[in-house]
Amino acid sequence: MIPENFPGPQDRQEITRRWFFEQCRVGVGGMALAHLLGLSAAGAETKSSSTAASGSNPLAAKAPHFPGKAKRVVYLFMAGAPSHLELLDYKPQLAKFDGQLPPPDLLKGYRAAFINPSSKLLGPKFKFAKHGQSGAEVSELLPHLAGVVDDIAIVKSLVTDAFNHAPGQIMMNTGSQQFGRPSMGAWVTYGLGSESQDLPGYVVLQSGTKGTSGGASNWGCGFLPTVYQGVPFRGSGDPVLFLSNPAGIDAEVQRDSLDVLRRLNQKRLDVVGDPEIATRINSFELAYRMQTSAPELMNIAQESKEVLDMYGAEPGKPSFANNCLLARRLIERGVRFVQLFHEAWDHHGGLTHGLKEQTKITDQASAALVKDLKRLGLLDETLVIWGGEFGRTPMVQGGNDGRDHHPNAFSMWLAGGGIKPGLTLGQSDELGFNAVEDKVHVHDLHATILHLLGFDHTKLTTRFQGRDFRLTDVHGEVVKKLLA
Repeated sequence: MIPENFPGPQDRQEITRRWFFEQCRVGVGGMALAHLLGLSAAGAETKSSSTAASGSNPLAAKAPHFPGKAKRVVYLFMAGAPSHLELLDYKPQLAKFDGQLPPPDLLKGYRAAFINPSSKLLGPKFKFAKHGQSGAEVSELLPHLAGVVDDIAIVKSLVTDAFNHAPGQIMMNTGSQQFGRPSMGAWVTYGLGSESQDLPGYVVLQSGTKGTSGGASNWGCGFLPTVYQGVPFRGSGDPVLFLSNPAGIDAEVQRDSLDVLRRLNQKRLDVVGDPEIATRINSFELAYRMQTSAPELMNIAQESKEVLDMYGAEPGKPSFANNCLLARRLIERGVRFVQLFHEAWDHHGGLTHGLKEQTKITDQASAALVKDLKRLGLLDETLVIWGGEFGRTPMVQGGNDGRDHHPNAFSMWLAGGGIKPGLTLGQSDELGFNAVEDKVHVHDLHATILHLLGFDHTKLTTRFQGRDFRLTDVHGEVVKKLLA
């Protein structure tokens, strides 16, 4: 039954689609950009904003549950799963038993992705040495990381529930192996908003030999409003497709078009009060501002030669190094969460060559990011995370030069943002098979990251389908030993 006070057609001032496209000059580039950014957030809670009259800004900066040490995050996600046994977790006993079968009791209940679990053990392919005042032990493949070991914390006891790439990547990024949950970046921007007025709150940069196995679910918003999902930036040309206006649309036409569109949306908002419309008003304005801010951001040629050389970045040539430098430029401009996906670490065979190749691409820039943030006084409030979705087996695959997926023990490193520097946390057993000391589950890692940002992970929730959801689901404990 229609309520008596429901506005009639004459009151609702309905405007037809045909009339709109016939009578209005529309800046197609700006509209398409806003659509691709996914900034039209269904069901977003609205707040007052100076951006547009009676509009909303769901990305306005918000206070966390308590003062956090970190205010922003850069996540260097090494998709494909780098081998902890060649990079961060040296196992001399594994070298000693190279070519022998693993102990049968070690394999009870173990599920491998592809290999027969009873495959022979494979010793480490590269040398390790201790570095810095902390004496952290890292591979010869990571000479640049070795130079910043006193500024990072290495965790050698990570465990996860997944042993294939897509569920493993989605688990690491969303806390669940199933599609459809919000990513960590989405949760962080949902909780904290953004400090940038001219860029998205959550930006994604990609490099490597292929796209991620988990696809866009790795940076999706799930059932949170779409304003919180990650926005992929391209490495060359327009950072976002359709950022530049098409031929015949100048700045005046663009501004006039957006003003007309805003007035039309405002009329509809005044009648129905739908918060999605208010959010759409804000998103179109952000898209317009990005037409100026994004090209300036992407122009890394503005950086000094010393900075470019430190990262190994080359303007105009998309690369992981360029992305690391862009990450620093993004967080300088108030972006809350920047995630770099480098999908190139799946070494079932060709392990030796593959690791040499990928560490050559990533080691210098990863370490440079830590040094550069520290140089600029940004490291204390910026949490940097490096790691993949799981580790690699101590058993051989691919003749004598490969390793299978392994969820029972793997390594990551973190820096800044309240992390205790110079720390090595946790241990795996003598073969690198199981985490045996200070075990850190993915849920524990997520709880710790949220804690560093000022959140009680059990209280950063949203209600969906009748229950409250959170990044850590019903699990997770803060790893207090990691905290400075």
